[in-house]
Amino acid sequence: QVQLVESGGGLVQAGGSLRLSCAASPRTFTSAAMGWFRQAPGKEREFVTAIRWSGGRTSYADSVKGRFTISRDNAKNTVYLQMNSLKPEDTAVYYCAASSIIIPFPPRKYDYWGQGTQVTVSS
Repeated sequence: QVQLVESGGGLVQAGGSLRLSCAASPRTFTSAAMGWFRQAPGKEREFVTAIRWSGGRTSYADSVKGRFTISRDNAKNTVYLQMNSLKPEDTAVYYCAASSIIIPFPPRKYDYWGQGTQVTVSS
């Protein structure tokens, strides 16, 4: 059974940093791309960033460009989200997701989702 497990969320002051991780299991699980999404209270889930396993192509939402960086470790089947210069409006539950879609990029459909990790940025 495929599992995506996020970790690394927490409470941070504005201007601070957090690094989220998303580990995919089993080790034999493969996908074309991984994405990070977030959902703030009372708002719809929104795309944050995505990365292709092969080649490492990335895509970012305008709201996080220059502040967030997605990366992957193919050997560990893990993707990371480095979040710098955090703002109160970044407060949300962050979800990672896996997609089997190669084109288009970023994928519009994801097959598996993690349970989410809370990120809270205080002002």
